[in-house]
Amino acid sequence: MYRFLLWVFAFGMMGLLVSCGNRQNTDQLIPVEDFFVKAEKSNFRLSPDGKRIAYLGVDDHCRNIFVLDLEDKSKSKQLTYQSDMNVQYFFWASDSSIVYSNSHAPTDSLRLFGISINDEKSKPLLPVKKVKLRWLQPQKLYGHYLLAAMNDRDSTVFDLYKIFLDGRKPELVTSNPGNILNWFPSPDGKVRLAVTSDSVQESILYRADEQLPFKQVATTDYQTLIQPLGFVKNEKNMIYALSNHGRDKLALVEYNIERGEEERLIYSNGEVDLEQGGYSDNLQEMVFSQYTADKTEKLFFNKEFQRNFEKLAAEFKGQDIDIIDTDTSLQNWIVKISTDINAGGIYYFNVKKQKADLLVDINPKLLKAKLSPKQSMRYQSRDGLTIHGFLTYPNTDERKDLPVVVLVHDGPNRRESVDFDAEVQFLANRGYLVFQLNYRGSVGYGRKFWTAGFKEWGGKIQSDIIDGVTSLIHQGIVDKRRVAIMGTGFGGYSALHAATYNSSFYRCAVSMSGYTNLFTYFKEIPPYQQQYVRLFYNIIGNPTKEYEMFKAISPVFHADRVKIPVLFAQGGSDRYSSLTDANQFVQKLKNNKVPIKYIYREEEGRRFKSEENIINYYQEVETFLRTYL
Repeated sequence: MYRFLLWVFAFGMMGLLVSCGNRQNTDQLIPVEDFFVKAEKSNFRLSPDGKRIAYLGVDDHCRNIFVLDLEDKSKSKQLTYQSDMNVQYFFWASDSSIVYSNSHAPTDSLRLFGISINDEKSKPLLPVKKVKLRWLQPQKLYGHYLLAAMNDRDSTVFDLYKIFLDGRKPELVTSNPGNILNWFPSPDGKVRLAVTSDSVQESILYRADEQLPFKQVATTDYQTLIQPLGFVKNEKNMIYALSNHGRDKLALVEYNIERGEEERLIYSNGEVDLEQGGYSDNLQEMVFSQYTADKTEKLFFNKEFQRNFEKLAAEFKGQDIDIIDTDTSLQNWIVKISTDINAGGIYYFNVKKQKADLLVDINPKLLKAKLSPKQSMRYQSRDGLTIHGFLTYPNTDERKDLPVVVLVHDGPNRRESVDFDAEVQFLANRGYLVFQLNYRGSVGYGRKFWTAGFKEWGGKIQSDIIDGVTSLIHQGIVDKRRVAIMGTGFGGYSALHAATYNSSFYRCAVSMSGYTNLFTYFKEIPPYQQQYVRLFYNIIGNPTKEYEMFKAISPVFHADRVKIPVLFAQGGSDRYSSLTDANQFVQKLKNNKVPIKYIYREEEGRRFKSEENIINYYQEVETFLRTYL
């Protein structure tokens, strides 16, 4: 009897060890809600003179504008008092005035206001109407007006307007002939540069003065990008731009917009594209350029700015510093300082005092939590492409036969990097290896890599994902019987595609707003984005001419092939994912007795924004993965 009890005890302990081997110790589990805390303050912006900081804070359950006076803290105050809707965005129009909107994109009417810092009086800048407005960059006051593009005259095109702070009627500067995509103002407020697009071909237009007609000076195809950053100092026909004309990667160049020619190459990186940013509108010069291989790096052109950045970096060794805003003198900065295991904080950096003051912790709940660093990796796809990815291990000693969640990024023209990701940390904390990858079609790795993903939504992109997991399985890192796939938007589509076509490879799938029907994706493109349709034909395919391909790669038509459990979350306001298609997909799985958890929130869009809905979603994800993975 004694031997029998010993055997039972030993067997029980063995079972306990087997069942918990890759699980996180429950004492180390962090509550779901702690990962997705929203900071009490956000959207910090410096006034042009550097004397004040404006930000969004919560009052009466709504986001309002607050102003911090850096010279006299007693003068700091709340600026707006909305109690029924949030301030959606704002910016400094001058040292003493702010422009803000409380419109909800994309279907809400436009509501735009200007408010004085001194007397706190707010006035509407436009009548409330169903139009879209795009501010020209930089968002600054040219004497007594701002520059914006609106689709007021025609819903499909954006004309150029002057918007006045005194609330008088907007003034039409130039009508859009139908193909102008973007307008770019000179430092004097005159718009001499415009870019047209029909989605297949782009042209650069130039005029020496606003009274003259635009002339086409250069034409490129949709794969060749010339992205203006700002005008060269004291020049009306020279700009700094990012360009991949005649090269694979986006490089920093000086570009003559009068002749439509590249004057000189300033800097390029052999591995990745250069990124937007680093131009000072006040100085009219490039202060720095930046790029991201695994993490973001900067190349400085302004030596004084570089010295100040390096002093700040020395205070926060090993941490990433993202420059959010500066004043016109570059003597006052707002920066985000973080790592892959620390959501970080927003700081005000006074250059003269060489002092960084914390404005807000982005997620104070996780300050003392033990989180998992990201590890970069590379592997070869089956057709020889080098794919960059990241692994985040759970906080255990186990490195073999782990359950994995393949987290597929949205886009697909986006990318992953080494930065803090609450979703990743949540999954790792629950005991899962998290695998992220920059599949073909992801941006940042040059033209060839980007275009390799064209018309491969249901093809080689999905193979890239499988090839990465297979590599991890062959290395013994991943248990081939416990592979889950998860994502939002395109990532959600990849999860549904995997459940439909690769049920033998994956154990379960989690989709947030995944596209079930790619025909519907095209039907839901709004009028003001119709100029992108031909580009989408090149990237995704033409639903009319390539009907069979679209049907083959749309999960809703093949739901009977799904054999694995699916968690499917859908927002009622997501215009790219039809509720009818989603319901049809879910019903087919139910009819076939396939385990399906369906989360529908009528008020949400592609991504859930309500804190309650976010927490509920991840609680369901936790239960779902615990049950099936």
